Amino acid sequence: MTAPHAAPSGFANALNFAGKTVLVVGGSSGIGNGIAHAFRELGADVHIWGTRASAADYSAAEGSDMTGLTYTQVDVASTAAVEAVQPTFSQLDVLVLSQGTVRYGREEFTMPGFDVVVRTNLDSMMACAAKFHAMLSASQGSLITVSSVAGFKSTMGNPAYSASKHGVVGLTASLGQAWARDGIRVNGIAPGLVDTKLTKVTTDHPDRLAATQRKIPVRRLGTPADMAGAALFLASPLSAYVVGRTLIVDGGLTLS
Repeated sequence: MTAPHAAPSGFANALNFAGKTVLVVGGSSGIGNGIAHAFRELGADVHIWGTRASAADYSAAEGSDMTGLTYTQVDVASTAAVEAVQPTFSQLDVLVLSQGTVRYGREEFTMPGFDVVVRTNLDSMMACAAKFHAMLSASQGSLITVSSVAGFKSTMGNPAYSASKHGVVGLTASLGQAWARDGIRVNGIAPGLVDTKLTKVTTDHPDRLAATQRKIPVRRLGTPADMAGAALFLASPLSAYVVGRTLIVDGGLTLS
């Protein structure tokens, strides 16, 4: 059994990730991309996984910036693909699991639609976590899941999305409890409404967007940078005594 995480002795260098290796699964766009660049700006060697053949297949219009990031194609919806991939790094200090998908038009009420969402949003989280357990234990590292406020309430038109996000919150708690003894801190982030390609069903409709913003106490959508700030906190010594928790980052949306 490894020693538990030590309490931080100071705060001046708490957000210095120089010499650290970070992998952001789903880091090719949106929230994951914002998190990847936050770690890069603070000195980390950052790797990302995405589904397309190469980094060049992503565009800035989709919220993608591949500058300074090492890209690998992995279809995380396939457990076999996750198990087969050979990491391009020999150590791992922070693993961020930001992969996710959603299906609209009542597709999630059919088993094919339900299955693909749950495989991507939940099953792949466990597959990726298990793959890197040994590396994270060796580095006394951190695992951060990205779920959603949908993990704490119902989402009427998206049963698979809601169920999978509830599952990620539970998985985060269970792994946090089980893996703390291995020296791995597991925590999560539950974003509210963030302007990404997955939320275009709201952000591309002015009336729907305005109605949603009125429900958010801070009166704006979240940004990938907002989520990155929470990820940096959870990966740093500032949160050394936080284990198994999912931090809601939603501008107050779920307070009422």
